[in-house]
Amino acid sequence: MKNYEVITSKDNPSIKLYRKLSDSKKSRKENGLFVLEGSRLCFDSSVVSMIELLIITETAYDKYADKLFDIEKSIIKISDELGNKLSDTVNTQGVFAICKIPEKTELSDFIECNKKYIVLNSLQDPSNVGTVIRTADALGIDGVILCKCCDLYNPKVIRGTMGSIFRIKTIESGFENVISEFRLKNVTSFAAVVDKSAKSLTECNFLNGCAVVIGNEGNGLSDDDIELCDEKFTIKMHGSIESFNASTAATIILWEMSK
Repeated sequence: MKNYEVITSKDNPSIKLYRKLSDSKKSRKENGLFVLEGSRLCFDSSVVSMIELLIITETAYDKYADKLFDIEKSIIKISDELGNKLSDTVNTQGVFAICKIPEKTELSDFIECNKKYIVLNSLQDPSNVGTVIRTADALGIDGVILCKCCDLYNPKVIRGTMGSIFRIKTIESGFENVISEFRLKNVTSFAAVVDKSAKSLTECNFLNGCAVVIGNEGNGLSDDDIELCDEKFTIKMHGSIESFNASTAATIILWEMSK
């Protein structure tokens, strides 16, 4: 195994770039790069080809030496102390990566007939977005669409997905464009609402192509966005209307969609 000089300075250009990408959506967009932390994510087979730079602590270098042969791009070794400062978690595994953001897919190629999609409209909590992506992947949903949400490549979103972001199709787009494309592809759009006049979730037919839209954590969907959808439904519990947080509602809805 090649020997590497150990970096200890937080002012090293690669360390400074990692920090900028971790903290700033603008930096991620300008550079076309995002960051990962953790051995499970960084050494995932679907991620390795995206890695531009692997940053690894001295302790982690010895522990994961056998996995480094698969990394074709640059590797730098840092001190354990610097790794602790770089980490966004309480107990770091000492493995970090700067990765290239995949090329954007056209919306017209992303949405297909007879497929199932979950649309997140104005969700701002990265943990909620990450949880929904992970659940959608687990239940076999065909794609997740983000409209006016927090950044898909926010480190907290990626961590919340537990790697699902690299296995399920995702895209960011404008809501009106998304609805228009659904209509072109004959995909029925459903607005998830808290409204006693709406039909129950369990009465919806998700057997063919469908898309469910979930709104902002605090305000839900706007009236205008609800009107754009083909149908609306609510989650009813024992005959009453319940208001769940976004990720819990999404989990219930995704389960019904997967049947």
